[in-house]
Amino acid sequence: MTESTDLGFTFRSTAKGDVHIARAGREVVILRAKAASQFLAKAEGAPAAAVQQLCARVTGNYKRGNESVAHAVRKAKGR
Repeated sequence: MTESTDLGFTFRSTAKGDVHIARAGREVVILRAKAASQFLAKAEGAPAAAVQQLCARVTGNYKRGNESVAHAVRKAKGR
């Protein structure tokens, strides 16, 4: 099973130090101050797949991989 490394995120930094993160052409979040500098430090020199995952985590659009397991547990308990 292969996974696409491109999740559709792009980011750009401004002269003020803000970081604008977009997905599929729509701006999702703006990072400022400490959050922006931490993001840029992690993204600098990282492979494209890692930057995509970082953007997904920062925007909250990140699946942790346990959704199907949690659903099965809830279903087994009759919820």
